[in-house]
Parts: sequence; structure tokens; C-alpha cells
Amino acid sequence: MDAIAALTQRASVAKLQAPGPTDEQLKILLNAAVRAADHGLIRPWRFVRIEGEGRERLGQVFIRAGEKDKPDLGQPQREKLGKMPLRAPCLLLVIARVQDHPKVPAQEQIISAGAAAQNIINAAFALGLGAMWRTGDMAYHPEVRSALGLAESEELVGYLYLGTPVNKIPAPKPLATEPLLQDWP
Repeated sequence: MDAIAALTQRASVAKLQAPGPTDEQLKILLNAAVRAADHGLIRPWRFVRIEGEGRERLGQVFIRAGEKDKPDLGQPQREKLGKMPLRAPCLLLVIARVQDHPKVPAQEQIISAGAAAQNIINAAFALGLGAMWRTGDMAYHPEVRSALGLAESEELVGYLYLGTPVNKIPAPKPLATEPLLQDWP
């Protein structure tokens, strides 16, 4: 698939199954990630792969986080939280490593990590993999941050759910771009 097709036809895929990316495919995804825009060439990102039983352990972390917020958390909510990481065979966490830098503010470093995440999901689509970028409460919860070993200076940009699409990847609906563009006088 050529680059323009990958960029203009990519769609998020919520229903994923095994297999996840191979080691060779993961290497390609990470090579795409590190080509993201990076002011100052400081590489403000790192990645954590979670597969197999690690997904179940992450589900237990999500349950503990939910219980901290709501001690009387019901069984249906516990089950939902516990199953969240099981929606794909592979989760790739994109973490912004925010550094003190005289020319590159924190915002740019976080955006750069986001660009790395976008490169990963575009490359996954080009490889025929399904991908879904997820965040939500479990991306920002102190209990989850602690369990994942995030430093104070790090931000979880997102969970990239990766796997084989259960169904054919739908063609994206066309979006009008004209209203998004303005000329400056």
C-alpha cells in the first residue's frame, strides 16, 4: 500500500483478534514511530508492549483504579474494566517522556509522542493490521500510572490496540475538508 492510500484510507478497528503483530511487524511499526516530527531530536517517547497474561494483569490494575474512585464498584463495572485490555491481542502503550529543554516545551514533546502513535496506527493499516487508539480514565489514573511505572515527567499518550481485524476494515466515509481551510489575509 502506498503512503497516500494508507493516510487517506485508514480507519480505526474496534474488533480485533489474534494474531497480533509479529516481531517483524512490530519493528516496522516502531521504525515508523521514530520518524515522527521531533523538534530538537530529543526522542520524547517510549513504548510498552502488553500481550498474553499481561493484558489480564492490566485488567486487574484497571479494577483497582476503579475501586479507588468508587469503593462500592459493582460487579458489572469490575468485569468491564477487567476486560478492557482483552479487546486486542497486543497493546502498545505510547508514553511521552517530557524533558526539560530550553527550546522544546512540554506540549511539543507530548504532541511528538502523539505523532509517533499516529505513525504506528498508519503503518499498522498499511501492513493489514487493525488498530484502535484508546485513552479514557484508565490512561490518566494515578493507580494505573503507578502500576505502569510512569515517571512523574511522563504522560501516557494512549493505548494502541493492535491485532487482526475480525471483519473487513470499512472504507472511511469522506469528510469535507474545504470548511477546515482558511486563507489568512
